[in-house]
Amino acid sequence: MRKLLVFGASGLVGKALVEECKNSFDVFGTYATRPVDLPVEKQFQLEISDMDKMKEIVQSIKPDRIVSCLRGDFNQQLEFHRELSLEIENTESVLYYFSTANVFDGDFTKHHSEKDTPNAASPYGQFKIECENMLQEVLKERAVMIRIPQIWGKKSPRLDQIRSGIENNSLDVYSNLECNHLTDELLAKQLKYIILQKLTGVFHLGAIDMMTQDIFIEKLVSSLTDKEIKYHYRLLQDIPDTYYFGLKSIRNDLPGSLLKTNREMIDDIVSPDAPL
Repeated sequence: MRKLLVFGASGLVGKALVEECKNSFDVFGTYATRPVDLPVEKQFQLEISDMDKMKEIVQSIKPDRIVSCLRGDFNQQLEFHRELSLEIENTESVLYYFSTANVFDGDFTKHHSEKDTPNAASPYGQFKIECENMLQEVLKERAVMIRIPQIWGKKSPRLDQIRSGIENNSLDVYSNLECNHLTDELLAKQLKYIILQKLTGVFHLGAIDMMTQDIFIEKLVSSLTDKEIKYHYRLLQDIPDTYYFGLKSIRNDLPGSLLKTNREMIDDIVSPDAPL
């Protein structure tokens, strides 16, 4: 069975990946503070600054596939991935790197596809671009870029914030921000398919339609509760223009069963939860 190493297996996305892939791969994972749902001998505590231990883990496992969904200081992340790419440069390991829609946050005039050149204004987006470029330079086609929008899930911090807003009867929403979303479970299924099919290049994952942020939150809340909620409608950057911040895809690699709308994702997030 092929070996899969997940850096950041204790996070929202990492946990979903471990759960989805454990029957298709020999899965190993790292965590910073909280152990993951893997046998003791297949999980490793790892600080992002500990390059020597990272190399030791890679050398001992010799993974066929590596997924990075790490978080932390940008400079430390960049150095970590630089050392990781050099460590596996002369192996056959393929690296799947989670990037972000923020690589396009310097241009809100349209939704962006894989063919668009990244253009970031934020430090976060600029860091992700730098990391993408570095990995592709070292690993070539063995560096697969997975760009994702906001991630939701039944146990996600974002859903916890919504529940808190429902309890306090107050939620802030943007009426001029149009985007798409993704769930941790669907992302895990999509990535497993990408890995098994040995697909390469850049992928934009997310709902196949776009929705303004206020409508998405309203529909989510109405699926969770029958209470009347007070919404505070905001304008992004206090400008009435529509800001387009969605990831669209021109690729046709994924089957229809792995493509969903924002509305379907909302249903997945709240099911089987009963209204509050």
